[in-house]
Amino acid sequence: MIALSLAEIAEVVGGQTYDIPDPSVRVTGPVVRDSREAGPGSLFVAFVGERVDGHDFAAAVVESGAAAVLASRPVGVPAIVVDDVQRALGALARHVVAELGTTLVALTGSAGKTSTKDLIAQVLQRKAPTVFTPGSLNNEIGLPLTALSATGETKFLVLEMGARGIGHIRYLTELTPPRIGLVLNVGTAHIGEFGGREQIAEAKGELVEALPSAGDGGTAILNADDPLVRAMASRTKAKVLLFGESGEADVRAENVRLTDSGQPSFMLHTPSGASEVTMRLYGEHHVSNALAAAAVAHELGMSAEEIATALSEAGTLSRWRMEVTERPDGVTVVNDAYNANPESMRAALRALAAMGKGRRTWAVLGKMAELGDEALAEHDAVGRLAVRLNVGKLVAVGGREASWLQLGAYNEGSWGEESVHVSDAQAAVDLLRSELRPGDVVLVKASRSVGLESVAQALVETGAEGEVAAR
Repeated sequence: MIALSLAEIAEVVGGQTYDIPDPSVRVTGPVVRDSREAGPGSLFVAFVGERVDGHDFAAAVVESGAAAVLASRPVGVPAIVVDDVQRALGALARHVVAELGTTLVALTGSAGKTSTKDLIAQVLQRKAPTVFTPGSLNNEIGLPLTALSATGETKFLVLEMGARGIGHIRYLTELTPPRIGLVLNVGTAHIGEFGGREQIAEAKGELVEALPSAGDGGTAILNADDPLVRAMASRTKAKVLLFGESGEADVRAENVRLTDSGQPSFMLHTPSGASEVTMRLYGEHHVSNALAAAAVAHELGMSAEEIATALSEAGTLSRWRMEVTERPDGVTVVNDAYNANPESMRAALRALAAMGKGRRTWAVLGKMAELGDEALAEHDAVGRLAVRLNVGKLVAVGGREASWLQLGAYNEGSWGEESVHVSDAQAAVDLLRSELRPGDVVLVKASRSVGLESVAQALVETGAEGEVAAR
């Protein structure tokens, strides 16, 4: 964060100072909400959670060198006390972003946000210092914390914006007003909370509505292949740049194909030229993500050749998203267990099919959360797709939703024992340890609440220990 005195921060957030001998003391370190990350010159934000009250750590963080605590009550150590800590954090972020004058890029979508954000960051870092959302900290707390990590050296600030209802993205754009807004897609993630895809589109489109006009440098980057996203062009005064495989897209891919290992390759076309891309990431769904990143980079002045080189060298930055581990015995473990929705589940299954050509494939899947009335149909459809893609064996893990996955697979084809429903993660691990053979490819994916990353981690550890069935 740019250095600010405690008196300046108190004024920005409308707070009162307590137990601060010298209000001119400056915050020169990071703004943190985890007491373990507090250090010299930092500002600790004390949130009251369901299990932990950040105020209880106030003395410890100051002892660690924190300049003060942003709190909702006096804590006996230097503190700026406000009525609402979350809103105060947002106000501080809004002030700092305005002072920095950095180019702010915001993105949203139903699927692929984090992977695309990671690609954008890796491309833009080649041009200038870039700060971006770590992992998927894309809500009203994570977003301002990320913005506050920018410094005077930061040229680009890339922020992922999530939404669980109408008005959420509008609020985030008020905290950190973007110049470039990117909308990836409108799918069925959180459809149970929104009520339908049209409502999801309404929420996602708040991003382009917040952009400055074209004359003031605003640019909306929209997916030409998604009708609900493309229609958002009518909701913005910003310049519109389209990406996709459509011939009408300004930034598009041609001759898309997959390598033998399932990595996408294509000819990238931008208004400034064309260049070949072969990605290190797995799955054809990354083509759309790469095009979105390319559109942002093009808008910020990078050439087609520079963009293609960066995309070809970009890797996975966020954990448990198509993390591919090759075990010594030849088993490939694909850990995509961070989260799941119908779109990302289908993309992962197609990636598994591409990676597994000539090899036996396993899909270890759990429930997709927050689908509301669509849950039964969507889980059934994913199970059926596994059959259509000739996945070798489906292992459905967990309760009712997992049983729908397995039943969909069973009803789609004559699978019999080639699909199985197990009660929990440990049961899945036990099954796989007994039946995996060298050369198999295993995909692990479910919503975050299921915790299936433990299955992938156990399989990787098993390979390291050399315990594999010899068949």
